[in-house]
Amino acid sequence: MRHWSRSYLLLLCWSAIRLRHTLPLMVIIQTMLAVGIVIGFSFLVPTMDQQTALYLSTGAPTLGLITVGMVLAPQLVAEAKTAGTFDYNRTLPVPRSTILAADLSIWLLSALPGLVLALFTATLRFDITLDVSPLVVVAVLLVALTATAIGYAIAYATSPTVANLIAQLIVFVSLMFSPVNFPADRLPEWLRAVHQVLPFQYMAEAVRDTLAVPTDGISTAPFAVLAGWCLLGLTVTMRIMTRRG
Repeated sequence: MRHWSRSYLLLLCWSAIRLRHTLPLMVIIQTMLAVGIVIGFSFLVPTMDQQTALYLSTGAPTLGLITVGMVLAPQLVAEAKTAGTFDYNRTLPVPRSTILAADLSIWLLSALPGLVLALFTATLRFDITLDVSPLVVVAVLLVALTATAIGYAIAYATSPTVANLIAQLIVFVSLMFSPVNFPADRLPEWLRAVHQVLPFQYMAEAVRDTLAVPTDGISTAPFAVLAGWCLLGLTVTMRIMTRRG
């Protein structure tokens, strides 16, 4: 355990130094995206009711977490595979799980500023009052971990070119065609069925229900589905990381 902890801390420092020029730019982009959704999407709605304000207020930080984990992270992994850093990391005399844990920590920390600023902007823009549950910490951590685990699984399992294309597709689908910023009943029936399987809807529900607790309480279903997706992403990633050759 001591070896694991020491390896994790060293890799965390190494990753922070390695990404010292890239991370600030990624934090700025992710923050601008989250805040931009709150402000920009409100121009599309002539009359802002409480439900729309709630969906935009909680959807913006959710999309920020999705962008960091499923778009920016796999793109950097793809770049690392092209540059040879991916293969170099696998030769380090450290547990493979510490490499993944250090990377996940970096991405989670980089997503937090955008999440907080998006919520602050939403409360000012829509004059909305949130009923925040302590479970919001669990929800944010689970969404961030799930998004990054899926993003890493895609980046590790595919070529850099394919990973970049999938990341672009995820931006398009999550922003425009996922029930994150609007209720699922506005989608066609076939697309609602697709989102019963994909994780985007459950990410939005977990964050929304813990930021504005419904009168009938917080559902455990989104957390259970996200846990399954997270386990799948981590399993695929670890299997490829520990594969020989």
